[in-house]
Amino acid sequence: MVVGFRAFFAASILALSTLFAVPAIAGTLQCAPFARQASGIDIHGNANTWWGQAEGRYDRGHEPRVGAVLAFAASRSMPVGHVAMVSKVVSGREVLLTHANWSYRGGIERDVRAIDVSANNDWTDVKVWYGPIRDLGLRSNPARGFIYAQPSKGVDQPVQIASADTTGGAAVRAAF
Repeated sequence: MVVGFRAFFAASILALSTLFAVPAIAGTLQCAPFARQASGIDIHGNANTWWGQAEGRYDRGHEPRVGAVLAFAASRSMPVGHVAMVSKVVSGREVLLTHANWSYRGGIERDVRAIDVSANNDWTDVKVWYGPIRDLGLRSNPARGFIYAQPSKGVDQPVQIASADTTGGAAVRAAF
């Protein structure tokens, strides 16, 4: 019985130790993979490249919409930029964001406040809730705009003309 208990105890310690070892192996959760998963926008790489990568693949703009990703530009304090998904539009100048790795390394924050402080009301300068001070951050952050979750509706194929002619198209061919 003692041998069985020791084996059970050793197996339990081994199982528990793997729970604590996984985060160190897995690394810190970053904003880009989290935003990709949350929004469905299939862009990879550093956050500061998302705006350019979205061109021609996804619609982009300066109007907040639920499910869109707000793409922050690279700056001195954010050398690789940041991306965050819009979870709610409060007004034209205020949204709630869901994102990772902002207030806390690897942490996920849901429905945190962000406001547009840009002079042109175009979401190119944004203040975001910062957990450690329990308020909007002390600095504003440069942003590019919003990447919308639906792929761009650009024309991929040439336009084809349909005809209601039931004679096999002879009348249409004769006209040309």
